[in-house]
Amino acid sequence: MSKQELEVVASAPLGDERATELAKVFKALGDPVRLRLLSMIASREGGEVCVCEMTPAFDLSQPTISHHLKLLRQAGLIDCERRGTWVYYWALPGVLDQLAAFLTTPQAGTGVTL
Repeated sequence: MSKQELEVVASAPLGDERATELAKVFKALGDPVRLRLLSMIASREGGEVCVCEMTPAFDLSQPTISHHLKLLRQAGLIDCERRGTWVYYWALPGVLDQLAAFLTTPQAGTGVTL
């Protein structure tokens, strides 16, 4: 998502193609496990985390965690690299900022909080 695309999104309704792209990202974030995984990855000092460190934080099997991570990758939120037997994940630079910019309304000071 480029800065130019963000400006268009904020000033005009979404087209079908753009809405479909964004829906995939938000659908990936709509699951509590995936949201927690993304938070663990994005907040990690050094910018990357091994799957071996994330799995114990959940009461889920390793294949289930891998499935959730795959969906986050397919949505373009994270990427990974295999190093020996382990896979390391990191958030893609700027993607979270772009989503935040999309969700930010152009009017400041509306007083609306979630």
